[in-house]
Amino acid sequence: MAAGNYTSAPLLLLLCLFAAGFRASSAALVKEEPLVLKYHNGTLLKGTVTVNLVWYGKFTPAQRAIIVDFLQSLNSLKSAAPSAASWWKITGKFKGGGASTVVVGKQILVENYPLGKSLKNYQIAYLASKGGSFGGGANGVNLVLTAKDVYVDGFCMSRCGTHGSTRGKTRSAFAWVGNSETQCPGYCAWPFHQPIYGPQTPPLVAPNADVGVDGMIISIATVLAGAVTNPFNNGYFQGPATAPLEAVSACTGIFGSGSYPGYPGQVLVDKATGASFNAYGVNGRRFLIPAMWDPQKSACSPLV
Repeated sequence: MAAGNYTSAPLLLLLCLFAAGFRASSAALVKEEPLVLKYHNGTLLKGTVTVNLVWYGKFTPAQRAIIVDFLQSLNSLKSAAPSAASWWKITGKFKGGGASTVVVGKQILVENYPLGKSLKNYQIAYLASKGGSFGGGANGVNLVLTAKDVYVDGFCMSRCGTHGSTRGKTRSAFAWVGNSETQCPGYCAWPFHQPIYGPQTPPLVAPNADVGVDGMIISIATVLAGAVTNPFNNGYFQGPATAPLEAVSACTGIFGSGSYPGYPGQVLVDKATGASFNAYGVNGRRFLIPAMWDPQKSACSPLV
């Protein structure tokens, strides 16, 4: 199913802390190699990319508005700097495509849980293709979003979201992200909740006052960037194709300058609400978006 699974920062924290001791002892002998995502000569999504949404389970109108506003913010030239649009423009630096224009397409509400509240991977793919009753086409992404009371295989255990592709008359990309508010906010909604692993640092205040949905924004940003730069498992990634590091998943946990495992970095703070963010969007929205790997710099580039 998946071209790329998005694993949250807390789990990576343990791995990084373990590796840090080794790096410290061997730094004098071996210079750490820069992060480089290799291009595997495949198709990238470019031009106008239509993102169709399948809402599985119950989301409030306010929650849906936050996510739609985020997607629409990726093209907004009117937003103040730093903007979500300036972050998305980094995708234009990847070979084979200028920065794609994201357009929100159809939205389908599936609120009555016709497949139950515990979903398998194939059911996610079904919702994205047949269950959604629309096609993303060669240049679209069908995005399945599951509500906080829906369990998905691997969710909260090894991933917070994923993307892949379906085969048919036209091969199309799809993605999935779950709401972790009640299942694992310390895993998939960090840094808006204390991490389940590592040092228990105070959580940041969510910019849209919804820990679960603000956490979903982080995951959506991650899988959508992966779907555009590695839609069919032969685009940009590092490591094995079955578990690739992609445009944003290679930069997990980095939100601002000076970040390190367990610390998201220096971000902006709203003086009135205390909410943390690093990107402005449409309708007065503010978001916290993870860094994206910049192929021109061969480094993860946070917005602030």
